[in-house]
Amino acid sequence: MSEGWRGTTFAFVAAVSLVSAGERVALAQAEDPNLYPSRPIHIVAAAAAGGTMDVVARLIGQKLSDTFGQPVIVDNRPGASTIVGTEYVAHAPADGYTLLSAPLASIVVNPAVYPKLRYGVRDFTPISMVGSYPFILAVTNSAPVRSVRELIDYTKAHPEKANAGGGTVSFQLMTELFKQRTGAPVQYIPYKGMSEVTVALISGELLMSFVTATTASQIKGGNIRALAVAAPARIASFPDLPTLTEAGVADMSAVSWAGIVAPAHTPEEIVKKLEREIIRIVKLPDIQAKLRLEELDPVGNTSAEFARVIASDTVTWSAVAKAANISLEP
Repeated sequence: MSEGWRGTTFAFVAAVSLVSAGERVALAQAEDPNLYPSRPIHIVAAAAAGGTMDVVARLIGQKLSDTFGQPVIVDNRPGASTIVGTEYVAHAPADGYTLLSAPLASIVVNPAVYPKLRYGVRDFTPISMVGSYPFILAVTNSAPVRSVRELIDYTKAHPEKANAGGGTVSFQLMTELFKQRTGAPVQYIPYKGMSEVTVALISGELLMSFVTATTASQIKGGNIRALAVAAPARIASFPDLPTLTEAGVADMSAVSWAGIVAPAHTPEEIVKKLEREIIRIVKLPDIQAKLRLEELDPVGNTSAEFARVIASDTVTWSAVAKAANISLEP
């Protein structure tokens, strides 16, 4: 790790805690943090009911309610690639009563690609990462490739057939990172959702795509072919699948995540109370089993640890977006 990269990462960690909204701090200080919570807590899921962020909010929310003796209400606010719900929480009072069930895209990816967003990483206080999940590199069965090396060679020999798809900007950035690390001349095609991407892979409309473990049934059923996983180590659901590093692509470890965050400047006593409780909840066997059903690897880390992950990911994905010249309108 270079000293320049290390310094930039630490700068982002510090930025997560900077004061930039004095009026929200005043609102938070109006209530004694030692009495928290004294009324219902809202966890915003910036996606429709039934999705991963909604499930995470409900699993964590129910256990928080059991412990605190206060209702925890899940508030679904989908729209604009999670921007609607995320922006709502960014500008909510920093009092611990409005939290966000946040994916990587909300906190890190969107600020990297939407320059006119009305929020940024500085507008949130990380509480705890609930779970993580890797990106898997998959190809259509009709492609004559059986390894990452063969895929790279194939795209260079047949650039007219070298396309990739994704349902969100996160998958676009993964594709761009792959292109930057390998030189593969891949054209990215946006789809409305990952279900459409899966269909396109099965039909041969797409050559390749990064997918998540939620596509495991299609991979295990032989409908699409997985080549590697973009994770630091092999994953339990596909133990024979090599990592991209093992497959010869250096510096290609990228893991997505789901976590709970609060508006910036939420009092430290409240953050610590929520952090301790969420870590305890994530360790519960029934919660771990339910998270794994969502293909999430349970984590449950501290606010400081989560902040470091966010800082590192911000550096990575901002650099990828800049190198690929990706700048979108929200």
